[in-house]
Amino acid sequence: MPIAATAMLCLVLSVSDGDTLKALCDEAALPQNLLTVRLASIDAPESNQAFGRRARQALSGLVLDKMARLECRGNPDRYGRSVCKVMVAPNSCTREPCARTLDAGLAMITLGLAWWEPHFAEEQTPQERGQYEFAEVEAKAKHAGLWRDEDPVAPWNWRQEHPRPR
Repeated sequence: MPIAATAMLCLVLSVSDGDTLKALCDEAALPQNLLTVRLASIDAPESNQAFGRRARQALSGLVLDKMARLECRGNPDRYGRSVCKVMVAPNSCTREPCARTLDAGLAMITLGLAWWEPHFAEEQTPQERGQYEFAEVEAKAKHAGLWRDEDPVAPWNWRQEHPRPR
């Protein structure tokens, strides 16, 4: 069953990696204006992992310096990041106002620069699950992005092999 989301408009200030960004939100929406956001339902390569830099560049190209509608679900993740679906205007829109119709997470999967996380599928609507799963299957078939690699390593496996220093 999908988790109810809280929506807010925020300006994307920076992109940390292929699935994490920082956004400045309206004071009325949040007590602290700066929000660290983890894109919901995807996992992109880590910065030091193959395709990590390309994933960060791609997400930057999609969302950086744009107003985004953040649909945040449930509690923060274990790193304190809000987990949100991030909707922005597509780059093809050159005049304001533009509708925020581009799902940045889905776009990252379509580009072959992120994995869909099916273990979070219950947080998605059936339509979202179908879109994300299809996008990943199609990216694999097209050998897009990280799927060009003969044996791409999922970020969750890479993190097990390369634990963060404490």
